[in-house]
Amino acid sequence: MSDFDLVLSGRVILCEREVTNGFVAVRDGRVALIGEGAPPAARERHALGKALILPGAVDAQVHSLSQKGAEGFAASTAAAAAGGVTTIVDMPYDEGNLVCSAAAVAKKAAEAEAEARVDVALYGTIDPTEGPARIAEQAEAGVAAFKFSTFGTDPKRFPRIPPALLMACFAEIAKTGLAAGVHNEDDAFVRDSIAAVQAAGITDWRAHGLSRPPMTEILALLQIYETGAATGCPAHVVHCSLGRGYEIARRYRDEGHHASIECCIHYLTLDEENDVARLGGKAKINPPIRPRAEVETLWRHVAAGNVSMVSTDHVSWSEDRKTDPDMLKNASGVPGLEVMVPLFVKGALARGIPLTWAARLMAENPARHFRLDHAKGGIALGRDADLTVLEPVARRYDAKASRYSVAGWSPYDGMELPWTVAGTWLRGKPVFDGHEVAAPGTGRFVRPERPLGLRKGLHG
Repeated sequence: MSDFDLVLSGRVILCEREVTNGFVAVRDGRVALIGEGAPPAARERHALGKALILPGAVDAQVHSLSQKGAEGFAASTAAAAAGGVTTIVDMPYDEGNLVCSAAAVAKKAAEAEAEARVDVALYGTIDPTEGPARIAEQAEAGVAAFKFSTFGTDPKRFPRIPPALLMACFAEIAKTGLAAGVHNEDDAFVRDSIAAVQAAGITDWRAHGLSRPPMTEILALLQIYETGAATGCPAHVVHCSLGRGYEIARRYRDEGHHASIECCIHYLTLDEENDVARLGGKAKINPPIRPRAEVETLWRHVAAGNVSMVSTDHVSWSEDRKTDPDMLKNASGVPGLEVMVPLFVKGALARGIPLTWAARLMAENPARHFRLDHAKGGIALGRDADLTVLEPVARRYDAKASRYSVAGWSPYDGMELPWTVAGTWLRGKPVFDGHEVAAPGTGRFVRPERPLGLRKGLHG
């Protein structure tokens, strides 16, 4: 009898190479052996043929609690498990509860431990009236990074952090070794653009893109990276829809700064002239979906290594908040946890991009960025056996038919996914078997390993 608990054999996708006839062996919840050829004996074995064995994804940007009564950890992590995501990093802008103190972090972590089906890490933030006073206590409480915005969606739940205060926060975060992630839209420019769109009487699908022209992103992005350079704090742009942004981030890294940048799966999939025109409010996202030419530019940046990580920015708004005929009156954001991994695999293979980028951008890099890579990340010896299997079975996505979509709608409805998530394992235990997800409470609150301290960036 072998002392391995689980062996999966198939097409293993590592961060640096693909093992066509490979296997991953698991013992006590961790990866114990990676090999090629005949797999060893184990208590449980799955010969998966041509299926892909990928690391469980670490989704760097999830909003589980943005709308009370709409989702929550039990629901968001069910969608995650069904989508091959084994760790979510949840944002601090919960409806009715800004996560900006050690007590708030502890409360949310306890909720995650009780409800989550996959692992959960947390962002912290600040109350602008308190300034950076509670940053150190949140780091001690276990947040994996801090989140701010240069644009104010709501003065209490999602406030704008003005430049001087943002710099003070970066300086305090630099002492912790964690990163500062920032929503990158220039507040004054956006508000002037919204006013111009409204004055022109434009209310259809065009209104959103016109209200947030490309320069609104670029100005904010420059502020974020310059603030990081001035303070020594790792600066992270949490979503960028423009190829120009990735060029700028690369220049800052070439100068020796910690300047990471995230691409959401919707920017790699949807375009303005087709999808936004067709979907209206269901494709309203901040920053906006851009033209198809920009989508293909972003894929070139993926291939060039200029993208730090890929995420969903998942939020399950109820359908009534996404169907107003006046485009600007709709809530911003879309659900994506069930489809990020299959969509990225589809897009990469269609463009001849190696699937090693899937392992790096959706597992290794986010785990490293959030200081979770002692346990999470790409498939590697000693790490948690967080694994997902995609089989070459095509299906058309339908959120209404999904058992794991709380929203019941998706901008990806009707899209063909050539690869289907057939199973997901968390620490070597199944959390999705292709049909059912694990019970609430299977997941854990995960936090950076201490002591913290600055280290090389994701691209170094």
